[in-house]
Amino acid sequence: MFFKWLKRYMPRGIYARAALIIVLPVFLLQVVVSFQLVRRHFEGVTNQMTFAAAREVQLIINLVEDPDLEAGVVPSVLDGLDMTLTTHKTLDAKDSRLWYDFTGIIIMRVLREQLPQLRAVQLADDKVVRLFLQTKPTAISVEFERRRASASNSHQLIVSMVFFGIILTIVAYLYMRNQLRPIKRLAAAAEAFGRGRTVPYSPGGAIEIRAAGSAFLDMRNRIERFFEQRTLMLSGISHDLRTPLTRLKLGLSMIDDDDRADLEKDVEEMQRMIDAFLDYTRSDYEDQRTKVNAADFVRDIVDGCARAGQNVILYKIKGDGDISFSTDTVRRAVENLIGNAVRYGNHAEVSVRITDKSVRIRVEDDGPGIASQDREEAIKPFARLEPARNQNKGPGVGLGLSIAADVARAHGGVLRLGESERLGGLRADLVFGL
Repeated sequence: MFFKWLKRYMPRGIYARAALIIVLPVFLLQVVVSFQLVRRHFEGVTNQMTFAAAREVQLIINLVEDPDLEAGVVPSVLDGLDMTLTTHKTLDAKDSRLWYDFTGIIIMRVLREQLPQLRAVQLADDKVVRLFLQTKPTAISVEFERRRASASNSHQLIVSMVFFGIILTIVAYLYMRNQLRPIKRLAAAAEAFGRGRTVPYSPGGAIEIRAAGSAFLDMRNRIERFFEQRTLMLSGISHDLRTPLTRLKLGLSMIDDDDRADLEKDVEEMQRMIDAFLDYTRSDYEDQRTKVNAADFVRDIVDGCARAGQNVILYKIKGDGDISFSTDTVRRAVENLIGNAVRYGNHAEVSVRITDKSVRIRVEDDGPGIASQDREEAIKPFARLEPARNQNKGPGVGLGLSIAADVARAHGGVLRLGESERLGGLRADLVFGL
């Protein structure tokens, strides 16, 4: 439970996590070392130095309380000990020290243990120690330099530790960044390939990262060979079918009208299937990307489909903005979605929503739709769901949704299928990131 709570506050980026791995141990090490150093070293040194200062103050007290002592002895001793003595009629002083003066606690404790006559200790700054004592003849105060009771500039060691800790952290971070850069390059190459683009990449970094990069290159080469073979196969089949199809058209033109209608319908269906195959072979989508206005682009597609006799309207446009993509391939994807909508339904509506982060092109129809458990299967190539989809205008090839999904993935987007709340049929969303 604790780790799940902690995970929410952990940084997500690999650079931030690497920095945390480096900085946190260094910080904890400095805290532990500083604590032990102050507790053991400075405490011991302060104890010894304060004890020595207390012995000197006790000497002065003894001299002051000695009635037989000559008058000039006390000033002479004070000069030799570099201390100042002041007499008082009454003592109303209280203990005082700076809030951050931790060694002052030790000084006060040792002085009270060694000097029974002590009434108050004032450590108003880190330069002077002032003691208020009640002797037998009178009340006195003794002043001496703070450096005689505790080590001076004790903070310098901590400052040095912090300074060199920061320097070493920066050096370690720079080294770690060089180690992580090959991982970032590998991730960028994999992301680009997932979107249909091949960027130059060569393995680098540590042995394990080089092995992962080499495995990625092998995988990318195999996938590219597979796409190339598939494209060549479908292109060859489609191209070879065009010649006999042309001969069939010429032969049908010489047949009587009564016998020709059904045959021409079959030929048109064959032509439609060949065109679909050719569209699918162009799934690499390496066309030049162009920056266009998304609303105007979709409006032009809908107008073209309407002029071609398809029952489709532009329902709504929300927002405005430009998007950069391959206009030919995206146009083909939207036209395929509209073609599917009017094929399996009677009416189709297209809407566009444009935000700062994405563009969504939605195509809805009033057909029977696709059951939720069949939507993933429907996107696969050559998938045909005749039991669920009532075909009003002849059978399809099963490539329309697959082509649209490939186009979306090539542009870093996604194709989502759902149920139209307004029309009751299928809802297909093409979502592109900006």
